[in-house]
Amino acid sequence: MSHDWAQWLPMICGAVVAIAIFMYVMLDGFDLGVGLLMPMADGEDQRETMMNSVAPFWDGNETWLVLGGGGLLATFPLAFATLLPGLYGPVMLMLFALVFRGVAFEFRFKAQKKGRRVWDCCFWLGSSLAALAQGVMLGAFVQGFTLDAQGHIVGTPWLTWFCLFTGIGLACGYALLGACWLVLKAEGPLQARALLAARVLAFGLIIFIVGVSLWTPITQPEIAQRWFSLPNFLYLSQVPLFTAFLAGALLWSLHKRHQLMPFLCTIGLFLMSYLGLAVSLWPYTVPRVLTLWDTAAAPESQGFLLVGVVIFLPLVLFYTAFSFWVFRGKVRRHAGYE
Repeated sequence: MSHDWAQWLPMICGAVVAIAIFMYVMLDGFDLGVGLLMPMADGEDQRETMMNSVAPFWDGNETWLVLGGGGLLATFPLAFATLLPGLYGPVMLMLFALVFRGVAFEFRFKAQKKGRRVWDCCFWLGSSLAALAQGVMLGAFVQGFTLDAQGHIVGTPWLTWFCLFTGIGLACGYALLGACWLVLKAEGPLQARALLAARVLAFGLIIFIVGVSLWTPITQPEIAQRWFSLPNFLYLSQVPLFTAFLAGALLWSLHKRHQLMPFLCTIGLFLMSYLGLAVSLWPYTVPRVLTLWDTAAAPESQGFLLVGVVIFLPLVLFYTAFSFWVFRGKVRRHAGYE
């Protein structure tokens, strides 16, 4: 029985961490995207409406980053200890950018007109650097790591052209989420600008998804073997097929000026990309070096932590759903956060 728990607990804990990371990407993705789109705004009224659209959610969304990072540390401590030193550069950049962005967000509401422009630029810069750093780390994961005899990551695996490509791709995806969010929440000229931006960014994100889907199997034989060997190909081909369907639905809904559907389709594209990543990297926590079971904490520790997850995860989900329900509907310039 204990042997079975030792097999299943790392998979359950891995699923919890994976869900927390996806929730962070989905929820903080749109408010980072609104920050990325700040230069798009035409005047103070539109900038303030953009800020008000994310004001009730942006700090709560980052709760999922704490849950994902904390969950990785608690349930897979060896993976956390191995990955963090190798990714210090983008991790520190991301944390600095998120804090800087939060400061800009709070201070711009109390600043005078000229000061607000400065804080708007800081908000855009913090959002851009955070998105780029997260995409760079994603690229490093896809590439995999090499460890030396002491178990330390060799070199700077995040400093490659592929990581830069994924960094720009994720920033493009976040900007698309932000644009679709503004299509849903704004009205008038700002909504029209967001719709135009979403059309351009949708093509950009599709190009990046196709690029990563081609680049990865060409440079990673193990991933190519997993996707293109039989019978795997017959089952796994559903992921790119459904991704293509969602991409078509996104472009169609933007053409028809739908308000909710583009946002849902973009979330679907993120989910399919995330599933593709999970298929490619399974069962590694330190890709192609250490597995879930290599890096897992003791079964007693993981079981204790799962009890906490069972209690608190529904509360976080309820709080998230409740906040979106309370602040549903269109946002206007003077509609909050003064």
